[in-house]
Amino acid sequence: MDTVSENTKPDLNAVRLRLELREELLSPFASRSINSVRATPEEPSETRTEFQRDRDRVVHTNSFRRLKHKSQVFVAPQGDHFTTRLTHVIEVSQVGRSIARGLNLNEDLVEAIGLGHDLGHTPFGHIGESVLNQMLSGGFHHSRHSVRLITQLEKDGNGLNLTEHVIDGIRNHSKPEGKFLNRPAVANLSLEAQIVRISDALAYLAHDILDALRSDYIKIEDLPTQAIEALGLRHSERVDTVVRDVIASSWDCTGEIDVDISDVEGGDRPWVRMSPELGKIVTDLRVFMFEKFYHPISDSVEGRKAAAIVGVLFEHFSRKPDLIPAWLRELSDSTERAAADYVCGMTDNYALMKAEQVRPGLSDGVFQGRI
Repeated sequence: MDTVSENTKPDLNAVRLRLELREELLSPFASRSINSVRATPEEPSETRTEFQRDRDRVVHTNSFRRLKHKSQVFVAPQGDHFTTRLTHVIEVSQVGRSIARGLNLNEDLVEAIGLGHDLGHTPFGHIGESVLNQMLSGGFHHSRHSVRLITQLEKDGNGLNLTEHVIDGIRNHSKPEGKFLNRPAVANLSLEAQIVRISDALAYLAHDILDALRSDYIKIEDLPTQAIEALGLRHSERVDTVVRDVIASSWDCTGEIDVDISDVEGGDRPWVRMSPELGKIVTDLRVFMFEKFYHPISDSVEGRKAAAIVGVLFEHFSRKPDLIPAWLRELSDSTERAAADYVCGMTDNYALMKAEQVRPGLSDGVFQGRI
């Protein structure tokens, strides 16, 4: 078989240039990698756009690998098919890419933000986050810690030097309980960041309903009647229905139709949203899930024990900072922050193991067989 000779060796930069040219075919409202900025300038890749490089850097982090053993809702789940934080970010990326493709926006940027948005989650999900938020001076939030990881802690304190587009999307992906679909909340976000913000909610509602049904925590008939009628009975129906609605409702983001900004809530430019009808149904379903699933799980025996474990670990390492890896102490501006950084990086099972070393018997009767 013929091989490429030295004289005909291709210029691989042509690959990146071809990819960047493809981005010129995207919506006029789309983000383009050629306009991206890094805190520390770098030579461009020969074969990838800047957003593709960001995606790859996220996937190869230690923080990303640890997500496979961090809770989504159920605490340190034993069943092989329950959602973990890793499968969650993969599903967010999948939903987001489907929406971005439908709206002719930048799929690579959506994927990079989607895969990186939850890197800063604590063990035991929002349960652990709530504990650190109460105990750490200045509070704690996983989106802020995700940014801290990618800008300061990863790669032994060098950070990942991601583009500002990706960092901004990760920083602003979180949503309050209740109504979260409104134009002012996303006014300063790229359309791709808006896609991840909405895809995060769609993905976790879909897979968390599946987990709740799988565990018999709730029955299908317990769900709001309007949600069942609008979204369907099956997981795939629920995802597909909402993805199609977001694409149809946000069609002006494609740039393929003239936009009358007087018809766009808040004016200025199109934004990523659901139809008012389905938006209300999804919002009501989300409220239902908080009331009937998320909060009860946090208040369960396992939830309270998980909260106690995170609290014990934070207090222990705050009192004994010499037990925290030296490189992490050097990157933290206080003993408290170093303790929070260390505890946050733990997986569920590692936190259980450490808690048993600090206070033997703390997890007895609750997490048997998991450490």
